[in-house]
Amino acid sequence: MKRLLLFIPVVLAITLGVVMYSGIGKDPMHLDSALIGKPVPAFELAQLENPDVMLRNDVFSGQVSLLNVWGTWCPACRDEHSDLVWLAEEKGVHIIGLNYKDNREQALEWLQTLGNPYSVNLFDPSGRLGFDLGVYGAPETYVVDADGIVRYRHVGVVNEKVWNETLEPLLQKFSREG
Repeated sequence: MKRLLLFIPVVLAITLGVVMYSGIGKDPMHLDSALIGKPVPAFELAQLENPDVMLRNDVFSGQVSLLNVWGTWCPACRDEHSDLVWLAEEKGVHIIGLNYKDNREQALEWLQTLGNPYSVNLFDPSGRLGFDLGVYGAPETYVVDADGIVRYRHVGVVNEKVWNETLEPLLQKFSREG
């Protein structure tokens, strides 16, 4: 019986090795989304800038958009913000912001100070839409086609490299298909 107990560490080490080996080569920034190919979940949220204006899924109608999940509490969101401003101002990208689990006043001050790349800003203080989207944290950015269908999910900062290699080709593809 004591000899059998000696093999437990060996079995655990082999199991751990198999688990670790299975993760080699996988992109840690790639998280699958069950929403790919499905509509953005139904929502009714206040506009960040005007709490009396309620916004719904029709904000995605008519053009391919990026849906960017952000918050003032998120250091990586600050890192990507200047790139989002560049995309909106220089490239004409339609970006819808989802201000996620944040404080309205701080978010408005952030946009006033750093610039506002968003065509529309949804205010989601409870994280309800974020939960329905499957958000793990901010920043996350979704490509949404002109029919409101989620086509791609990017976890992490959007920068020039991500734009050039991933998001721009997708926006062009879905703009042509629409």
